Amino acid sequence: MAERDSGTPVYGIAVAAQLSGVNEASLRLFEAKGLLTPARSEGGTRRYSDDDIARLRRVTDLRDEGINIVGIRRVLDLEDENADLRAERDSADE
Repeated sequence: MAERDSGTPVYGIAVAAQLSGVNEASLRLFEAKGLLTPARSEGGTRRYSDDDIARLRRVTDLRDEGINIVGIRRVLDLEDENADLRAERDSADE
């Protein structure tokens, strides 16, 4: 059996909540505030990937450190930008 890509959306909201330790209402809030964007099925059901679960854990870590939602979004944006720049650099080095 082939291994699944970590970006493949497979988990419904209840499973994502259980895996991340975040309640479903918080997942919806985080999405509304732009902290993550789960995939949607054709019927509109949220589907979370392993990458989304990791991001949710990062959000909860930052929240536990006392950072508010706006600050968390900024930290995540900077981390994403940093990852994109590293990927560009690495592809240019090849």
